[in-house]
Amino acid sequence: MPGSSRSRLVLGASAATLVGVLAGPAVGAAPTTTAPSSASLSAPVDGPTGIVVEDGMTQPVFPQAEAILETVWVETEIDTDGDGELDRVGVEIERPGATADSALKVASIVTASPYFECCQDVANHPVDFRRLPQERAIGAPSSLGEITPATSVDRTALAEATRAAVRDRFLARGYAIVSAQTIGTTDSTGCPTTGDRNETLSVKAVLDWLGGRGRAYDAAGDPVEATWSTGKMGMIGVSYNGTLPQMVATTGVQGLKTIVPISAISSWYDYYRANGLVVAPGGYQGEDADVLARFVISDEQKAICEQSILALEEDQDRITGDYSRFWRQRDYVRRADKITASVFAVHGLDDWNVKTQHVEQIWDVLAANDVERKIWWHQGGHGGPAGDTTYSLPGGGTSNFDDTVNRWMDHYLYKIDNGVEDEPMAIIEREDSAYRTYANWPDPAVQDRTYRLSTIDAAPTDTGSGILTTTSTAAESARQHFVDTGRTMTAEQLVAQPGQANPNRLAYRTDVLAEGTRISGTVTVDLAVSVDTRRDANVTALLVDYGPGGSASIVTRGWIDPQNRDSISASEPLVRGQLYSLRFGLQPDDYVFAAEHRIGLVVISTDYHYTLRPDPGTELSLDPRASSVTLPAVGG
Repeated sequence: MPGSSRSRLVLGASAATLVGVLAGPAVGAAPTTTAPSSASLSAPVDGPTGIVVEDGMTQPVFPQAEAILETVWVETEIDTDGDGELDRVGVEIERPGATADSALKVASIVTASPYFECCQDVANHPVDFRRLPQERAIGAPSSLGEITPATSVDRTALAEATRAAVRDRFLARGYAIVSAQTIGTTDSTGCPTTGDRNETLSVKAVLDWLGGRGRAYDAAGDPVEATWSTGKMGMIGVSYNGTLPQMVATTGVQGLKTIVPISAISSWYDYYRANGLVVAPGGYQGEDADVLARFVISDEQKAICEQSILALEEDQDRITGDYSRFWRQRDYVRRADKITASVFAVHGLDDWNVKTQHVEQIWDVLAANDVERKIWWHQGGHGGPAGDTTYSLPGGGTSNFDDTVNRWMDHYLYKIDNGVEDEPMAIIEREDSAYRTYANWPDPAVQDRTYRLSTIDAAPTDTGSGILTTTSTAAESARQHFVDTGRTMTAEQLVAQPGQANPNRLAYRTDVLAEGTRISGTVTVDLAVSVDTRRDANVTALLVDYGPGGSASIVTRGWIDPQNRDSISASEPLVRGQLYSLRFGLQPDDYVFAAEHRIGLVVISTDYHYTLRPDPGTELSLDPRASSVTLPAVGG
């Protein structure tokens, strides 16, 4: 363990039993390989022939200049492009030169991605309408035009940066670096299907081949066998590339020992929808499952897969926003109880692309099934933390993100007894940028604290202000009203100046906090809301940190379609002016409201950067007597 006395262990071919080396059954001829050097691969390889471990972590002893580069195509069990041939997944492999004659067998770290060589120019769906589509009265898009996704450089660069980081860290330490191109992308055949069972099985096929259970071929069409593989795999990736490990882990595939999903999606419904609303991932208004498939598809498969992608567009349903069979196929939380691999989850507390709900809901299933796990929360947005970020270990010594991931892989892929699995389960970057460790997440010390919405000190029908109180408000009466203006104002603008009347929002605040209050987990709101004009409306709740100098910072938010008040799977018509009880969670968080600040809840309709945007003017009402917000509070 870090901070302990230095120790050294060399794991060579003669020590194979120490690392659980498994030789896969022969499935064909030896692979055709190429190496950067001109030396014959059958000749002895210079340099170390064993894996070196110091202080419980593998060391970089295998020269990258001697690495063996190999490209194979793994055969799957699916035919998504309907050409009568099983889809094949392009796989690039980089492994230590010492594996040339199989004297050394190594574990594999697999990164699967649709972004290795992408992407197409494609427009997102329009998001501005006269009326919400779920009203069944779709209007023409506004003249604001369609939003175009980020250029291919953004996501391709992320995929390449991840692959390079994994290579630079692990190849020299005795791992094979395996890069799998998902179906319909780069050099793979088939059609991109945005997270369904077919995409899951295509990546699983790669792991099966690494474990000696599948078939692969070289460029000449000759069978290839992974004779160098121990049959043990870990997976790591960011965003979509982090989602794929979770997808594959839900199959319980043999040999997958651990995954490190970073900013990973656990349910595509919760990526593109929220409680019946069509909701965008942060930064990509108008994107949807079909747009993403069109974005990543290769030039070779573009025409072949057009009908398949049109089916995605139809089945995803941008009208009702209901949870359907289409989304069930892309919901890994439902199958998370099949995960046997250990999980090291990494997520940004300020990630509004893959929102924090994604890690929280799958984490709960892992906890219920006692899966070995660790979680790392950082203060950033979409992506991972800085690799050299240091934190203190309770028993003394320090570690950082890169070393922790390294030791995690070493423990589960080479059975190195470094104690990483016994260290604190949760590592959280606090608001002061310092990292602290916790026994679990959410903090076991949380206690629900419920604040009621009140119009005390405000006129009963005042449109704008109120308070949050822990005392009863039963004697109050009358609704408060607000008007949707989300087409012209952002949520950030609407939460400002909470003490002033604003016809486009309702804002409630606590008294000034005498001491800091931390929340850890999911904030839940219960709102009694009516839609007084039109037949439906967006409803958005914002938890806000109000500072003493008038600052306003949105901590977390959540959305709901009142038509889905009872079920995300079935919309029910609204009666104008009738109050409905809307209970929903905001995005999970771990946040400290500092002393001298106020906790605020702001209720609006359209959330400019996330929801569909109807013409302004929809009128809504809220009954504060039947409304509340519940915080998972720690102290304060």
